[in-house]
Amino acid sequence: MVLVPGEPYPLGTISPAPAPSPSNASVSANEENHKANLPYLWIVGSLGIILVVIVLGIVLYVCLRSSSCFTEAQRSSSKDPDGQIRFHVLRKPSFCCASGRYMCCTSSDWKQTNGDPCSQQTTIPKAIGSHVLDVEKPVVFTYEDIFSSTDGFSDSRLLGHGTYGSVYYGLLREQEVAIKRMTATKTKEFLAEIKVLCKVHHSNLVELIGYAANDEELFLLYEYAQKGSLKSHLHDPQNKGHTSLSWVMRVQIALDAARGLEYIHEHTKTHYVHRDIKTSNILLDGSFRAKISDFGLARIFGKTSDGEATVTKVVGTYGYLAPEYLSDGRATTKSDIYAFGVVLFELISGKEAVIRTEGTATKNSERRSLVSIMQTALRTSPDSTSKSNLKDYIDPNMMDLYPHDCLFKVK
Repeated sequence: MVLVPGEPYPLGTISPAPAPSPSNASVSANEENHKANLPYLWIVGSLGIILVVIVLGIVLYVCLRSSSCFTEAQRSSSKDPDGQIRFHVLRKPSFCCASGRYMCCTSSDWKQTNGDPCSQQTTIPKAIGSHVLDVEKPVVFTYEDIFSSTDGFSDSRLLGHGTYGSVYYGLLREQEVAIKRMTATKTKEFLAEIKVLCKVHHSNLVELIGYAANDEELFLLYEYAQKGSLKSHLHDPQNKGHTSLSWVMRVQIALDAARGLEYIHEHTKTHYVHRDIKTSNILLDGSFRAKISDFGLARIFGKTSDGEATVTKVVGTYGYLAPEYLSDGRATTKSDIYAFGVVLFELISGKEAVIRTEGTATKNSERRSLVSIMQTALRTSPDSTSKSNLKDYIDPNMMDLYPHDCLFKVK
């Protein structure tokens, strides 16, 4: 081709090549792949929808639970005299809707249901302080509630006198309660009971319902044990208006108390020693099932190089104190178990932990522990076949209605 200088090179119009039409085989293959992937898409989509529904359900459930609790609190705090509102035994360490107020909460959470600060809080004694407890303001009921429920602390409502205060029967919002009344000087024991009973809950431990305090007095409210203390059923029960306990009932009471002790020793997040196990601190409900009470001396015990022990001063009740505890002041689970053994001796013999012997012309009366007396009897009766020496140490109120072999095993 001859090119003329200065003239552009002639370009011809080039038409694009036609795209090849897809074959029938490729079209059918794509359709099959699409159909094959379709079930997987449905499965993934369904799982995503189900997950969203579950999350929404959980959120809705939490919202409804919170709403129902606050609704119950509003109803409880109403002052309708005809309303039959009943509070519940504290089963959770966080809060209780009883009487419309939180039981275990911080001051920032201490609000009524309308969001306003509670205007009916009782003054807390300065000796307690707001920094000692996880609960800064341990107020559940007002003094007026407690005063009216005990008929003005009437003598007819008095159940007994404990180591750290008097216990009254109360009828609070148509529920029976036991109210321990202490002076403000018993702050240490008051705090100890709240700390323990707000954290441990078991069918064989007495339950804390509520508490209140003012500048002069401290109050603890417990579930009511209809049959009173084990002590009143063992020692001269007829004169106290009680029937004697059968062998089966005594064994069941021992098992219940043992389960309660095992729980605080081994199955709680923080382990405790009670340090005052005795028959007067074992209460019986309407079915004669036992519950351990009075945790005013309870303490946490931890691990040392020699095992589990906490060195403290010796406290408790004479007759129930282990010799090792008296000598070194180490409160351990073994100290509680020794005291429980004394309770077993009382269940078998019907005698008190400390017995005063009668004096003679040549010898003055003296006090002997039940443990020493029973150990002497057991040494003279090494097996169940020689029961003659033991019979004098078995509670006559059982009227010989017990299996002798089983009784010897318990001893």
